[in-house]
Amino acid sequence: MLQSIGVPGLVIILVIALIVFGPSKLPQLGRAVGQTLKEFKEGTKEVVDDVKQEFVLDDNKKEDTEKK
Repeated sequence: MLQSIGVPGLVIILVIALIVFGPSKLPQLGRAVGQTLKEFKEGTKEVVDDVKQEFVLDDNKKEDTEKK
C-alpha cells in the first residue's frame, strides 16, 4: 500500500498534515502514532506467541497419546 504512494505523495501528505495540525502539534502527533504502532506490534507479538505455545502443547499431547 505505501509503496504505491511514492515520495511526492508522501511529501504532499506531510505538507497537508503540517497545515492542518500546525508545527507545534506535529511532533506530538508523530510521537502518538509511533507509540500506538509500538503497542500494536507488542500486542500482536504476544498473540502470536500464545498461538505458537498452544500448537506446541497440542503437539506434545498428541505425542504422549501416541506413545501409550
